[in-house]
Amino acid sequence: QLQLVESGGGLVQPGGSLRLSCAASGFTLANYAIGWFRQAPGKEREGVSCISSSGGTTYAASVKGRFTTSRDNRKNTVFLQMNLLKPEDTAVYYCAKGRKAMCVSGMDDWGKGTLVTVSS
Repeated sequence: QLQLVESGGGLVQPGGSLRLSCAASGFTLANYAIGWFRQAPGKEREGVSCISSSGGTTYAASVKGRFTTSRDNRKNTVFLQMNLLKPEDTAVYYCAKGRKAMCVSGMDDWGKGTLVTVSS
């Protein structure tokens, strides 16, 4: 059974860091792109980053230079390192499985999310 489970969320002060993990099971992670998305209260879900099966990455302009996504296929895990966090980064963060190896293929399975709150 395919599963994506996010972890690592929590409360952090502005300027702080968090590392989110997305643990994948039920499919061969190495063959697929994985995306990170977020949804803030009262807002639509937005894409944050994506990593292709070969390791190529893309980022939303709002997080570029602060967030880094990486993958460890041996551990079936994808990471989102978030630095210099801002209050506007507060959201539920989701990882999603790509339909294929490239990010442009879109996403077809989603985790349940982990809450990140940036506040002093």
